[in-house]
Amino acid sequence: MFTQEDELLLAKRGITEAHVMDQLECFKKGFPYLSLDGPASVDNGIVKAEGPALDDAIAQWNEYLQSSHRIVKFVPASGAASRMFKNLFEFLTGGHDEPVTDFEHVFFDHIEFFGFYAALNEKCIELYGQGIQELMAESHHRKVVAALLNPEGLNFGQLPKGLLLFHLYDDGTVRTPLEEHLVEGALYARDEDNNVHVHFTVSPEHRELFKKRVDAVVARYEEMFDVKYDITFSEQKASTDTIAADKDNNLFRDTDGSLVFRPGGHGALIENLNDLDADVVFIKNIDNVVPDRLKDSTVTYKKLLAGVLVSLQTQTFDYLRRLDEGGCTEEELQEMVSFLEHKLYCKHPAIETLKGDVLVAYLKKKFNRPMRVCGMVQNVGEPGGGPFLAYNADGTVSLQILESSQIDMDNPVKKAMFLEGTHFNPVDLVCAIKNYKGEKFDLPKYVDKSTGFISSKSKGGRSLKALELPGLWNGAMSDWNTIFVEVPLTTFNPVKTVNDLLRDQHQK
Repeated sequence: MFTQEDELLLAKRGITEAHVMDQLECFKKGFPYLSLDGPASVDNGIVKAEGPALDDAIAQWNEYLQSSHRIVKFVPASGAASRMFKNLFEFLTGGHDEPVTDFEHVFFDHIEFFGFYAALNEKCIELYGQGIQELMAESHHRKVVAALLNPEGLNFGQLPKGLLLFHLYDDGTVRTPLEEHLVEGALYARDEDNNVHVHFTVSPEHRELFKKRVDAVVARYEEMFDVKYDITFSEQKASTDTIAADKDNNLFRDTDGSLVFRPGGHGALIENLNDLDADVVFIKNIDNVVPDRLKDSTVTYKKLLAGVLVSLQTQTFDYLRRLDEGGCTEEELQEMVSFLEHKLYCKHPAIETLKGDVLVAYLKKKFNRPMRVCGMVQNVGEPGGGPFLAYNADGTVSLQILESSQIDMDNPVKKAMFLEGTHFNPVDLVCAIKNYKGEKFDLPKYVDKSTGFISSKSKGGRSLKALELPGLWNGAMSDWNTIFVEVPLTTFNPVKTVNDLLRDQHQK
C-alpha cells in the first residue's frame, strides 16, 4: 500500500504507517455519537459564583499569584482572517462599485469607526492619490476594499487575525488582538516576580510577522504595567496532520501520486499545550478581546475561574496524598466520593459497589488527572460547544463540552437535550496540567480518540474526505476533571466578521 516515497514522506512528518492505517479505519467506521445524560445547567453541573463566593475565589487566585508557580497564557492564533472578510471579498468580485447588501452599507457608512481607518486612508492616498472619503464620493468603493484586503494594500485578507488593527485608543494608538492579550496577561497572569508568560500558536508563514509586532510593542507594555514579558510561539506539528481519503475510504493521492495530508484541526494543539512547562494555563481565542474600558469584567471572571481551579486542585492534591499514605477510614473515603461527585461532577452509577482497595484505586485514578475550569455563558444563539453531562467509556458520567455534530439529532430525546441547553462554551478555560507531585501530565493520554469528525473537502477539483482530530476543548480534554462556571456574556466578544468591530464592545 505504501510506496518508498510514501515511507520517506511519513518519516519526514514523524507519522507511522500504523497511525495512517488507524486513520483510514476512522473513515471507514466513522465516529459514534456520545451518550448523553442531559444538558448541564446552573445547579446541575454549572457553578454560579456570586458575592462572597466570587470574592473568595478571586482572593484564592491573588494568593496563588504570590507563590512560586508558573502561569502561562495560551492563545491559539494560527487562523488567517480571510473568513472575517468574506463579505468584502464577495463585494470585490461582485461587479458593482457601490454598496448593495446591508452588510456593505453598514461597512461603508461607518468606515471611519474602524480602528484601521487611519492606516487604510493613508494606504489609499499612497495607492490612488485620494483618501477614503474622496474615493467613496466618486463611487470607487472597490478601490477602498482592495486597499484593505490585497497584498499591495494593508493585506488584511491574508494576515492572521491576531495582527489586524482592532481597537483605537484616545491617544491615537491602535491595538491588535495580540497586544490586547499581552495587556490581559499583565492584569491577571503576572507571577510574583512580575513576569508574564504568553504563548501563541501560529502558522509557519506568519511566525516572523508575529515576532516583528512583538518586538515593536513589547517595551511599551512592559513599561505600562511594570512587567517583563516572556513571549513564545509554536506551530502545529506536522505529525498531527491527518491523511486524506477518497470517497471509497482509500488513500487520496495528489496528481503526482503523493499522499495528501491536511491540518488536524485545533485538537492538534493538545501537543503544543503538552510541551508547555506550566502549573496553570489560561486558554482563550485570539479574537475574544475588548478595549481597556471593558477589561474589568474580563479580569474579574478570569480570576474567578482560576481561583476555583486552584481551590479544587488544592483539595484534590490533599486527597491524593492521603490515599497514598493509606489507612483512610470509610468515612474519609465517602467524603472523597462526595467531593468527586459534587465538586468535580464525576459520578459512578454503581459507586456503592466499590469497596476497599477497589474504591481507593478508583478515587486515585479520577483525582489524578489534568483539571480544567471552563467559563460558560448563557446561550443567546451564538455558535459554540455546549455543556453536557455525558457517559464515558468506563460508565461514569462527567461534564463534557460537546459540538452538535457529536449528538444524534435524529434521536428526538437527544435532540431535545441539545435544544434544552441553557449555556455554551465561549472557549474560556483555565487548566492545571501538573500532578500532585509537580510532574507534568502526558496530555495526549487523556484524549478520547473516538470523538473526531469527518468533513468533505476538495483538492484540484477532486472531492476528498478530511479527518479532524478531537477538538482541543472537546474530545482532546475528555478525560480531564472538568468544572463549569457561569460567566457573564460581557466576557465573550468575538470578531467573526469585520463589521463586528463596529459593536460597542470594540469601540473606544
